[in-house]
Amino acid sequence: MENVLIAGAGPTGLALALWLTKFGIQVRIVDKSAGPGETSRAMVVQARTLELYRQLGLAGPVVAAAHLNPALNLWTRGQHRARVDLADAGAGLTPYPFIAVYPQDQHERLLIEHLAAMGVNVERNTELMAFGESKDGVAVRLKLPDGSEQAVTVAYLAGCDGARSTVRHQLGTGFEGGTYQQVFYVADVEADGLAPADELHVALDSGDFALLLPYGKEGRKRLIGTVRDERAEKADTLTFDDVRQDAIGRLGLQVHRVHWFSTYRVHHRVAEAFRRGRIFLLGDAAHIHSPAGGQGMNTGILDANNLAWKLADVIHARAPARLLDSYALERQAFARRLVATTDRVFTLATSEGHIADFIKTHILPTFVSLASSLDEARGFLFRTVSQTMLHYRDSPLSEGRAGEVHGGDRLPWVRGAAGDNFGPLDSGAWQVHVYGTATEALTAWCERHRLPLHVLAWTPAHHEAGFARDALYLLRPDGYVALADPQGAVEALERYFRSQGCVWAQPVA
Repeated sequence: MENVLIAGAGPTGLALALWLTKFGIQVRIVDKSAGPGETSRAMVVQARTLELYRQLGLAGPVVAAAHLNPALNLWTRGQHRARVDLADAGAGLTPYPFIAVYPQDQHERLLIEHLAAMGVNVERNTELMAFGESKDGVAVRLKLPDGSEQAVTVAYLAGCDGARSTVRHQLGTGFEGGTYQQVFYVADVEADGLAPADELHVALDSGDFALLLPYGKEGRKRLIGTVRDERAEKADTLTFDDVRQDAIGRLGLQVHRVHWFSTYRVHHRVAEAFRRGRIFLLGDAAHIHSPAGGQGMNTGILDANNLAWKLADVIHARAPARLLDSYALERQAFARRLVATTDRVFTLATSEGHIADFIKTHILPTFVSLASSLDEARGFLFRTVSQTMLHYRDSPLSEGRAGEVHGGDRLPWVRGAAGDNFGPLDSGAWQVHVYGTATEALTAWCERHRLPLHVLAWTPAHHEAGFARDALYLLRPDGYVALADPQGAVEALERYFRSQGCVWAQPVA
């Protein structure tokens, strides 16, 4: 019996397959499409995604291929009102202190290539038709490329099959939320006339919204905006020539070529349950929201990472099945907060009326202009959109506090002369970090139980990052702190493992 069947080969499903394969889990990934997408709406790869991609050897290739945008420009009624320089907003916070614009279609091809290099190929034109769960596994019926059907049994089923998820529908899980009234378009264009040409531009007008993201070469840009008035009623038949936005026209943007154009509606929904027994929902199958902040694809990839190491620990008998409950608890709570946040931002950006216009054209630009001059404000903006401030402090897997670092926090990043403290995380293994000096008892215990221990010489930078000297930090495979103990005590580790019922630390025979 295969370990995990993944339905859906978008970024979420591909990332899940990559991490599971890295952790030694046998996977099968199917998709009903004939090939990877040729167009994409998702454009931004956030810093937290890149941090986790280091485990897979993907961070370097993504950064090398991406367009790194140093600033965001805000325009209202054709006037430049604010510029937020993001080039150093994340400095000292992450190895990737920038916004990486990397279209989803290129992103998917990169993931497919790396997965194939690991010996796993996507099974195309293969559709999940039905499934049923038993105590020992999930019986799945697949429709193969030749039209025949195949019955297989797997230990777990992961629904990464998008907003119209077959897995979610057959589970009967609610998908509460709504749909924005506006119709939006997305276009891949070659354009110029707007400076600086290599930066992000957001234009707000009376009810209008436009976002321009440069990427690649030859003036290639991704343009996203609203479809106004009666044209929205015939959105399915529109072409780019039919779009006449005040927000674009007043910018002086000259579009020379349109490579592709599409219209769509934006939804904001979160699944009622992310897990039912041996079946899981991830990515757009579990949550969809506005494109504000470039969060959607990144959130799905983080879903995949969160679930992958937990499935691996359970399948390898290092943890009880109840560990899988924490996937839904951690990721669903974040998805609900994210949907609520992006909904407020998106509603403001696209709303119409005198009050909304006044806020967008007067109050918002003044606020953004002021905030752009404050390092703390720019840092907060970067931490928010990059998902580096995401934490799981309320998770049943999180315990303790040492210094300013709590159980459930992302491990603070510190760069040293010989590398950074994220280097050991590349293994994707449970491990202990001590900044300063580890006790002999802790060193002996970790050696005896084959739990990797990394002791880093104390520096002022560790204090600035919030660490406590000589404290013990037990890290999960995803780089979040599971346990923080200021005394660096072996007893704290033993109590933690006992309470979780896990054997992540294996005594040497």
